[in-house]
Amino acid sequence: MSPQVGVGVLIFRDGKLLLGRRKGSHGAGDWSAPGGHLEFGESPEACAQREVLEETGLVLGELHNAAFVSDIFPEVNKHYITLLLVAHDSQGEPQLMEPEKCEGWQWFEPNALPQPLFAPLRTWIERDGVTYLKQLARPH
Repeated sequence: MSPQVGVGVLIFRDGKLLLGRRKGSHGAGDWSAPGGHLEFGESPEACAQREVLEETGLVLGELHNAAFVSDIFPEVNKHYITLLLVAHDSQGEPQLMEPEKCEGWQWFEPNALPQPLFAPLRTWIERDGVTYLKQLARPH
């Protein structure tokens, strides 16, 4: 089985990161940024905009590449390469658009993230550090 490509979107507003608690799929109970599967022929940016709109109702402005991570989920026998993108410009207030997949959206300070974090976010922070996350929280 080949790895799948996921896209995670780190949406910042007033220095805080938007996270939701997953339910119904692998990583249930973990806190995650919005995102999902990259579709055939879709750019990572288009995927980010589509997934964020579907999950939160937010409309994204400009996106920037942050990092990529590789995670294996043995409990579901899946391997994901997750592309992380950053957005500082989002319109609207986050809404719970897919209650079967998420418990709700909340804003968190980068140095006070809830636990447990979904594997891609946890892997990235463990590798690159919360200092980098704090740097990303500030628009450039």
